[in-house]
Amino acid sequence: MGAVNVANKDINVSLAEKKPRVVFVLGGPGSGKGTQCANIVEHFHYTHLSAGDLLRAEIKSGSENGTMIQNMIKEGKIVPSKVTIKLLEKAMLESGNDKFLIDGFPRNEENRAAFEAVTKIEPEFVLFFNCPEEEMEKRLLSRNQGREDDNIETIRKRFKVFLDSSLPVIEYYKVKGKVREIEAAKPIGEVFEAVKVVFTPKAEKVVA
Repeated sequence: MGAVNVANKDINVSLAEKKPRVVFVLGGPGSGKGTQCANIVEHFHYTHLSAGDLLRAEIKSGSENGTMIQNMIKEGKIVPSKVTIKLLEKAMLESGNDKFLIDGFPRNEENRAAFEAVTKIEPEFVLFFNCPEEEMEKRLLSRNQGREDDNIETIRKRFKVFLDSSLPVIEYYKVKGKVREIEAAKPIGEVFEAVKVVFTPKAEKVVA
């Protein structure tokens, strides 16, 4: 047990020492977060870490952990913080980068507090894709990616979980002046123009 604790401590120290730039990316299911994260990676050279993708990869691995995660997702529940944080830490350390978009996390206040306590990292800011529920529902039903959690009943459960759990996180960071809100119902190109303004250093904006 002692060896495990030491290993975890080493992970935390090295992550904190790297002083990574972390941006939390939040928005309801179907708000276009994934598409915009791909654009940010291409233009601003961040590493995109999707909490959902990391969890799905763990499910595919067939581990005991993966089975537990799969059952929780099926029921529309939120996976325990420590499981997701452990996957995020590992991915951050293995990436070799020091700029990260963490997509779809923290999902609730407990996630948020646990991430800051465990990693000793606070986000530089939170990118919030605000999109009307009807638009998100329309997008999810039309994308047909074969995801198990893309049927109408589960979609509505996910909306409710997002509203109940994630909005308090956004409010917490709003008070700290750390939320950059993007109107996400517009076409992809227009949304990215707004995103670029957030990520472009002020000096470059003046020159432009």
